[in-house]
Order: sequence, then C-alpha cells, then structure tokens
Amino acid sequence: MPDFYQHDVITTIHDLRSASLENLETMLRESTQKQKIGLVLPVTASDMRAAPFSKILSELEQADYIGSIVVSLGVAPDQADYDETCQKIAPLGERAKVLWTDGPAVQSLYDELISADIPLATPGKGRSVWTAFGYLLDDPNIETFVLHDCDIVDYDRQLLARLCLPMVHPSLDFEFCKAYYARVTDRMHGRVVRLLVAPLLRALIQCFPENQFVRFLGNFRYPLSGEFSLTRNLARSNRVASDWGLEVGTLAEVYRNTSLKRVCQVDLACLYEHKHQEMSINDSQRGLMKMALDILTTIYRTLASQGIVLSHSTFVTLRASFLRIAQDCIRQYAADARVNSLNYNRHDEEAAIEAFAQCVTQAGEIFSNDPSGNPAIPNWTRIRAAFPDFPNRLRETVG
Repeated sequence: MPDFYQHDVITTIHDLRSASLENLETMLRESTQKQKIGLVLPVTASDMRAAPFSKILSELEQADYIGSIVVSLGVAPDQADYDETCQKIAPLGERAKVLWTDGPAVQSLYDELISADIPLATPGKGRSVWTAFGYLLDDPNIETFVLHDCDIVDYDRQLLARLCLPMVHPSLDFEFCKAYYARVTDRMHGRVVRLLVAPLLRALIQCFPENQFVRFLGNFRYPLSGEFSLTRNLARSNRVASDWGLEVGTLAEVYRNTSLKRVCQVDLACLYEHKHQEMSINDSQRGLMKMALDILTTIYRTLASQGIVLSHSTFVTLRASFLRIAQDCIRQYAADARVNSLNYNRHDEEAAIEAFAQCVTQAGEIFSNDPSGNPAIPNWTRIRAAFPDFPNRLRETVG
C-alpha cells in the first residue's frame, strides 16, 4: 500500500515499491552473520499436502539467511503424516526439522506438563506455535523468531524478507513486527477484520476513549494477520492463547511486555490470498462465528484484566455502537469495490455484520459467565523455572 501514513502509537513500514528482493536479501545476509533467525511454520496434515506448502518450501530453499526452520505439524495423527512431511522438507537440509505435536514423544511431554496443571490439553495452532518457540529457545544462537502461515497461495520470498528485516537490521530497534496486507481476489476478503474487528475497535474507542490498549489495537491495519516476528525475549515472555484469540492475544502480550515504540507493522504484499473460513451464521461453534466469539472474549478479558468494568449495559451499548459503525463501513467498502471493479454483495455484507453484532453480546454473556475463560498457555520463563531441562528434552524428540 504505497502511502506514507503513520499511526500515532506504532511504526508502519510501507511497501513503496522501491526495494528489490536482491537488496533485501543482501541486507539480511549481512545482518544475520552474528545472530540467527528461527522460522516457525505451523501446518496441519491437510495443508502440508496442499499446493501452497510446496510452493513455500521451494521459495525457502533460496532463503539462506534463515538459520533454523521448524515445521510444527499438528492435526496429523498418523505416522504417515510425519514421514511425508519429513520427505517434503528434505531439500531444505539440516536446518529444517519437523516437530510432530501429535507424535507419542511430544504427547508424553504434554502429559507431563498437564499433570502439573499446565493448560496444554487443547490442541490447535496456539499450542503448535508455543511448542515450536520452546524448541527454538533451546538454541542460544537464535535471536529472532519469525512465524507465518502455510496456506499462502501467492507466497514469495519477498514476503519473508520484509517480515524479517525490521527485526534484524542493526540500524533498527524493534522487538515485534506484525504483517499487514490486502486480501483481495475478484472481491474483498478478510471479513472478520473488515466487518467485525475494525468497527468494533472504533466502537470500543467511543466507549473507552482513554484506554491505551484499544488505541494500540486500533493502530494495526490487519490485527488478525498470522505473520509476525519478535525477539527471543518476547518469545520467552509471552503467553499464548490456544483458540482463535491467538493473534489478538499475542498483541495483548506484546502490549504488556514491551515498549510501544519498539513495535512496528510491515506491508508484506500488494495482494495476499489464502484459504477462507465458512461464515456459518447459524452455528456459533464453527467457522467465522467461532472465530468471532474467541476474538471478542479475548478482547473483553484483556480489558477486564486492566481494570475495565464490563457489565450487561456495556455490551448493549457496544453492540449498538458497533452496528452503526459497521453499517457505515459497508457504504465505504461498496464505494471502494466499485472504483476498483470488484464484485461486492452488499446483502451478504449486511447479513455478516448483523451476525457479528449478535456475537458482540453473545461473547459478553460468555465473558460474564466465565471471566477467566480458557487460560493462556504459560510463557516459557515459567516452564523453564519449573522444568529446567524441558526445552532440551523437547529438542531431543525431533529427529
């Protein structure tokens, strides 16, 4: 998005179409001579067999500035899933390993922590990412941790280079970098961001104008992006959500654990395409409805932890404000789509915001009945204090 706009809290690094891939990778090779980058690739068995994953691996063969790659394989109960993943990553050489989270060795380690009341029983992307961070933390040479999804259809190395460089270049001083991009094909995607999160944050600012966390979230152009990079210290200090609140929960932990002037967001690509979730308007336990509820309850619980009082009347007011702002957003998106010759179904968009408005109050009821919710996975500082040799034993499970 070639503009110069800067938000008031965090730094935005734009794509001004002036940096070549060759130049970016030259800077990365020079910047990583004394520190290593660890790349985490969370993947399921089905995504491992899809075309985007093969494309990603092909691009990574040439990303020689990445020191260590850990493929965190989940939703993969069969030995054949693990064997096929190992075969696929073989061209990356010894720097790439498969961390099989469903395998018996890792499951045994999970059981040990669960028996010590560490909340690790819920499988999912959050647990896979947390486990991969623990694996990489056992390597003292890795100073930068990078994560991106494995279903990116139009992946190329420039995406990875732009995500890494703000964290490792010696002239910069960031501890966390979040990606943003435009999710567009012949129509606009990113419905949860466009139709729920963006108008919700504006509504929250109306309700809590002095709250700095809401202001912080409002600075991110795509707060639900699955791509980010962070320092070793934050990888060790951040707790990890185990549900669809992972991305917002990560931002909450960053807000808690570092200075905001050391947070940035970077434009990764002109367009970005990956698989889409079903809307599932009539089923709150599936698709985007489940995602919306997890995101909302994560935000509510974070606000409550900061001393904000959330009552039934708060959620009624928030819903009314959200609905009005979201309806205004639809008018804006319709104009944007028209000028850019995109398909735009205004009726479907209206139906989506009405469903999301119901989620605003439904999530409020969930929060009121269970203010704590599913606890986040503890940070690795706590794990290493209780089980000093655990990261080393985790690394030993990886062949």
